[in-house]
Amino acid sequence: MPTKRKVPLRRCVVTGESFPKKELLRIVRTKEGEVFVDPTGKKSGRGAYVSKSEEIVEKARKSKVLERHLDVKIPDEIYDELIRLIRREQLLKNE
Repeated sequence: MPTKRKVPLRRCVVTGESFPKKELLRIVRTKEGEVFVDPTGKKSGRGAYVSKSEEIVEKARKSKVLERHLDVKIPDEIYDELIRLIRREQLLKNE
C-alpha cells in the first residue's frame, strides 16, 4: 500500500496564505547580507516566500514587506527577477 507523502506548506509573506512550497517563490538573505531569488528553494540563509502572482510581487514592492521580513534593503532587480520568473512560467504553461 503506497504511503501518501506530506506536501510541505509555506506561507506567503504578503497575503499570509499557506501554499505548497512549489507554488511559491523564495527570496533568500545570506549571513553576509546578500539577497537573491532562490528558484530551487534549497539555498542556505533566511528565506521569505511570495506567491507566483505579479500583483502580489508589486504589493510586496510597495509595502516593503520583504525588507521587513529579511531585515535588509531589497533592490528593484530582485522584484524584476521575480516578475520575469512568473512570466516565463506562465509562457511555459501556455505552450
